[in-house]
Amino acid sequence: MDQHHTNLMGTVHGGRILNLIDSVAGVVAARHSDGPAVTAAMDETLFLQAVRVGDVVHVAARITWAGRSSMEVAVKVTADRWDRAVPPTTVATSHLVMVAVDDDGKPREVPPLLPQTDDDHRAFHEAEIRRKHRLTLRSALATDGSS
Repeated sequence: MDQHHTNLMGTVHGGRILNLIDSVAGVVAARHSDGPAVTAAMDETLFLQAVRVGDVVHVAARITWAGRSSMEVAVKVTADRWDRAVPPTTVATSHLVMVAVDDDGKPREVPPLLPQTDDDHRAFHEAEIRRKHRLTLRSALATDGSS
């Protein structure tokens, strides 16, 4: 990261990290769905450590759940110093909901996700919990007449 990525505190803007998260999630979703995918929601983004000028940022993502046209992508952002041989530190995590779209921007079907390992099964189960939470929240907000 370099100086044009920083805020007044001298650390990298959270928005710049969000941009990286969204971009990588889009690539992973497009590869899983074999075509374009757009961001429908960004959940649980946690900024755990500041990213500084000179840090090398690494972004890793994987599909943790897939439905008919949507997918959850878990993203982990790590950083290390370019000039030191130190292990990367986790600086942010996030979960995004991506929707596969056709040429007209309409949702299209995606391949199922088949969890293989215990970790895959755990991540899939946790993604289902987040999905239920999102749907419950959306429903509660839609039926609340106060807004």
